[in-house]
Amino acid sequence: MSNDQLMRLNPSRRDVMKSGAALAGAALITTPLRGLAAFQAAVSSYATPIASPYGPISPKADLNTGLELLQLPEGFSYRSMGWTGEPMSNGQPTPPRHDGMAVVEERGPLTMLIRNHENGVVNDLNGNPFGLIDARAIYDDAVNAELGAPKGVSGGTTTVILRNGEYYKTLPSLGGTLTNCAGGATPWGTWLTCEETTTDLRPLGGKKHGYVFEVTWNGNKRSAEPIVEMGRFAHEAVAVNPLSGTVYLTEDRRNMAALYKYVPDFPQFRFGALAKGGLLYAAKVVGEENVDINAPAIGDSYQLEWVRIEEPDADPEEYSDQIVSGEASAPFIQARAKGGIRMSRGEGCWYSAKDGLIYFVDTGAGVDSNGRPGRGDGAVWALDPNRDVMTCIYVSSNPLAGNNADNITVSPRGGIVLCEDGGGVEDDFGFGERLLGLTPSGAPFIFAKNNIQLDNSDIVKAGLSSAFIEEGDFRNKEWCGACFNASGDTLFVNVQTPGVTLAIYGPWGAGPI
Repeated sequence: MSNDQLMRLNPSRRDVMKSGAALAGAALITTPLRGLAAFQAAVSSYATPIASPYGPISPKADLNTGLELLQLPEGFSYRSMGWTGEPMSNGQPTPPRHDGMAVVEERGPLTMLIRNHENGVVNDLNGNPFGLIDARAIYDDAVNAELGAPKGVSGGTTTVILRNGEYYKTLPSLGGTLTNCAGGATPWGTWLTCEETTTDLRPLGGKKHGYVFEVTWNGNKRSAEPIVEMGRFAHEAVAVNPLSGTVYLTEDRRNMAALYKYVPDFPQFRFGALAKGGLLYAAKVVGEENVDINAPAIGDSYQLEWVRIEEPDADPEEYSDQIVSGEASAPFIQARAKGGIRMSRGEGCWYSAKDGLIYFVDTGAGVDSNGRPGRGDGAVWALDPNRDVMTCIYVSSNPLAGNNADNITVSPRGGIVLCEDGGGVEDDFGFGERLLGLTPSGAPFIFAKNNIQLDNSDIVKAGLSSAFIEEGDFRNKEWCGACFNASGDTLFVNVQTPGVTLAIYGPWGAGPI
């Protein structure tokens, strides 16, 4: 599809959905993005970030290791914890590839975060297999030499526990899953972890993968039960509407990604209820068939309806159309057969208690230099679950303004934070991946920058595991798992490689986050 074709398509879609745009505008008036309606007339995407309301960033020393791991504004500080290779409570090393995460419970002096590990089969630096996360709940404990390691399914979740704001210990909470990318917290204090794969290990003595699992912070054997009715696809993230119990889900498969919701049969707001059954639906634009929204402009808005996915657990199949060809998930194929929408790559997803909206990221939204849709620099959407209206609130047209945002979180104050995953960008503060904030009008600004560069003396100084962490420049590695505690005074976030969790503190009231 050419750029000219895209320019003709986008305005027509907005014209078709004028009524939906009006509804979305009414919804957004009450949100932190109050200025969007006036601002969108002047911009359809951003090419550069604005100056940060928190001020410029510079390298700051970690309060735990003394290493300058991050660039932050003045007045902000941070602690590192839960590094890859650090012993967990059972003596097993902490798994690598930290990813999605959320605070699921705060009890007295204790704070519990459940953290994903986006692993398939992994070894340490000496070639020794990591194997299963040794949790009470293990989904797939296949032992097969072709897996590359005994009990080699190395994904899952761990629970990081803080006492009085300082790192206390890490517990294994789910093992035997694959490629646990993001997920989402539930209103009842559990974590929905998502497998971003449709790998089938049955020929190797294992199980099918591609599911969502519900995890408790202290581990529960029932967490090993997949929520099959939520569908088998490359899950990225979920957000739960605390009023209805409906779960919204994103799919990360380039130009073969739908937007879904799961309506539980028993919305009982407690652990295990989601696995009792429910119905999966995919989003469709009212009055339109197979609308492609993988190259949006700020202000694009759509009135949605939802089509039933009859076979959520069916196997993937080959799929081809004018944009893409390859293996697609069965839920996506069923959604398209019923006129469902196409996203670029659905990624982070977060419910905002401040305004009742669900914010989600399409990380590849836009076009590349050849005009190919779904290969741009990313966008953010706001979904009003009461009106079934989704509105685009931010689009990057240049890596400087947003380098493929991935995970997203919303602070208790309503401020939006985006985690970049585009391989690093050179800006006024040097090279690296960034945490971006959005102003109330949807403009991006740089809040933090990955500054992790380790040599052997740094690894020794910090007391890190040389079996899992090697020296190198990690500034191009992705941020993920951003989340706040209930009071909003601490932002927790991961850098996936070398694998570390960070707690960031500071004067949040000085800006919109």
